Amino acid sequence: MNLLDTIDQPTLLVDESIVRQNISRMANRAQQNNVAFRPHFKTHQSAVVGEWFRDYGVTKITVSSVEMAEYYAQHGWDDITIAFSLNIRQLPRIHALAQRIKLGALVENVEEVQSLSTLKNCTVDVWVKIDVGNHRTGLDWADTKAVAALCSQIQKIPFLRLKGLLTHSGHTYKAQSHSEVCVLFREGIDRLTWLRGELEKFGIIVLKISVGDTPGCTLCEDWFGADEVRPGNFIFYDAQQYGAGVCRFEDIAAAVACPVVAKHPERSEVILYGGAIHLSKDYQMMGEEKSYGLPCLQEGERWGKPIPGALVKTLSQEHGVVMVPGGEFEKVKVGDLLFIIPAHSCLTVQVLRKYITWDGQKISTLNV
Repeated sequence: MNLLDTIDQPTLLVDESIVRQNISRMANRAQQNNVAFRPHFKTHQSAVVGEWFRDYGVTKITVSSVEMAEYYAQHGWDDITIAFSLNIRQLPRIHALAQRIKLGALVENVEEVQSLSTLKNCTVDVWVKIDVGNHRTGLDWADTKAVAALCSQIQKIPFLRLKGLLTHSGHTYKAQSHSEVCVLFREGIDRLTWLRGELEKFGIIVLKISVGDTPGCTLCEDWFGADEVRPGNFIFYDAQQYGAGVCRFEDIAAAVACPVVAKHPERSEVILYGGAIHLSKDYQMMGEEKSYGLPCLQEGERWGKPIPGALVKTLSQEHGVVMVPGGEFEKVKVGDLLFIIPAHSCLTVQVLRKYITWDGQKISTLNV
């Protein structure tokens, strides 16, 4: 009996060989650009997969929460940056981490710095969160005085080590072309480089620049000025990245195998056991239509190419409705598996909480 014959519920499958190719490629790019590689582990969320990174020389990582930092610290990672603005309500847990590992914290206001100043018997690397155009959060890159004031306050506290300026150019995910991705990625680095130069006029020197988004790090050759990159989604990629031309289909390392439970020929719709609690509510645009993933037929003992014109039309809690046009509809049988490339792999890992490799290895995440 092969692996697919054992699947009876929505199951996230991961191809380890593709994962390793993706890690190797990004690690090599960082090395060629003489830039530190601090991959974001929020995509795979697994200590097992984390160990694969060590094979490619990775010794320091990025996470998105205190809980995630605690999890990876328990599994031997001792240089961790929490790339989420400091939550002062979690200060006791942050303190405990800082006493165990080399911890990087992210700040963007005086309240966060004041809370860190109360810590004892530890040191913390502090990064200032800068908004270079994504407009999610962070200090505006052009507000030199505000950034300088915050940096100066950090420098007054002996056990806080001001490391530099950190940003996430998340707006590259909405770019309409390769060239636009690279313009936005380059613009982010250039804005931080300019800001670093302006801060030197205030006596704030030797700041590093940390950037990190999968589209920019995948497509753009010019990393000049960056000291560190923190991509995360590149490990699996997904339908959004494929649809935007960021990756090839062969680079996608994860898909959700969903049992087919019904067919409706009059509507060309296939009903899956696989809903929002398995795929998440992230979507991509396919023409004028939303699709909550990219449907693929089984090909041999793995997923094949995307079904032309097919889309995951709607999701409820457990149900997925897939529109399959033309003759491909007849190829789908009740009881088959349909493979859905997640619209956004990070959230699919979050909701499913575990996955299986093609050799049958069951991989748990911090949420299990």
